[in-house]
Amino acid sequence: MSTAVALILGYLFGSIPFGLLFTRLAGTADIRAIGSGNIGATNVLRTGHKGLAAATLLGDMLKGTAAVLIAGALWGSDAALMAALGAVLGHVFPIWLSFKGGKGVATYIGVLLALSWPAVLVFAAAWAAIAAVTRYSSLAGLLASAAALAFLWWRGDPRLTLLFLVLTALLWVMHRANIARLISGTEPKLGKSTTPA
Repeated sequence: MSTAVALILGYLFGSIPFGLLFTRLAGTADIRAIGSGNIGATNVLRTGHKGLAAATLLGDMLKGTAAVLIAGALWGSDAALMAALGAVLGHVFPIWLSFKGGKGVATYIGVLLALSWPAVLVFAAAWAAIAAVTRYSSLAGLLASAAALAFLWWRGDPRLTLLFLVLTALLWVMHRANIARLISGTEPKLGKSTTPA
């Protein structure tokens, strides 16, 4: 029962649409009508407000971290894992927005931070290196998630590895349009404002 409650708790935390809330409070246009229509930090950045984008990134990360830490403190490690799953699902499929949310990267990082902070360092290092070489943010995020997953597998925690195998697969599915554009050579690079990411 506690794991089911933790899943629901994580989902409710994850479904808080910080990108939409912050842009509305700032009086900008509906973020869902801009760029990709996504509620994540990358699309918020397209409003021209770097501060709002940074706040969205931080909010989307910390809601995942908070859900995991609360569930873990109340019900233990199994509940923490379920809260992590729920948080990412809530961000990607928020009930308040007809199940149309973000792509999950920030919340993925947030739950990873709560469950294995060294893996976050691996993610960050991989993202920075790949982004510097390729200038593709989406490619950097996808490969960084794979690097973090490989690190968790190497650390030898089967439950954590299984969880992030599922979450990493979800991340890749949510980035299928980006993957198609990467293959076709039409994905926008960092610093260029072209097609939606």
